[in-house]
Amino acid sequence: MPTSTVENYLKAILVRSSDEVGVVSTGALAEALGVTPGTITTMVKSMAARGLLEHQPREGVRLTPEGRAHALAVVRKHRLVETFLVQVLQMDWKEVHQEAEALEHAISDRVLLKIDAILGHPAADPHGDPIPSRKSPVLGRGKGVTLASCEPQKQLRVERILDQSAPFLEFIQKSGLMPGARVRVRERDRASGVVRCDLKEGETTLGLPEAAKIEVKVS
Repeated sequence: MPTSTVENYLKAILVRSSDEVGVVSTGALAEALGVTPGTITTMVKSMAARGLLEHQPREGVRLTPEGRAHALAVVRKHRLVETFLVQVLQMDWKEVHQEAEALEHAISDRVLLKIDAILGHPAADPHGDPIPSRKSPVLGRGKGVTLASCEPQKQLRVERILDQSAPFLEFIQKSGLMPGARVRVRERDRASGVVRCDLKEGETTLGLPEAAKIEVKVS
């Protein structure tokens, strides 16, 4: 079985792939994992030798079918654990990412099945990230429509929060833009970089960079 370090690499590659067979640059991988390029090179060679990924010089790395299967299993564990911590243990959604980072490497498949059943087989975690199912292990992706790119004046529903840092999640809570919230972009002023939104509880204003981190879907 892959070590926790290898699992972290596999997960980082998977979630940063632009498509089902996407290539991720080693520079982006080093930044995501907070390691040096030299460390990335050594680990990539080792994982390629084990058949978990393919290294394409000057392009990046691509998961093999075996590597992708392992990566999906780790992502499934991580997102189910986050959901369990929020829904069952009532932990703050700003705190569960680091806890899930540790627990995803320790929970057995048997325990994970129990957690999944207790939660009612959720399709997404508290941040809106899709949870790969056991029977159909695919990552799933939205169309990438955000509050910065959606059509104004349409009734929308918040689907996913792309930035899961604690400060941004705190901002999301205060603004009322939690996953599931109904929202309508009333005005998008690109000159000033401001997006004004109407919610059921009132209105909120945010910058375009922040709006680009909130995926939405027509409700």
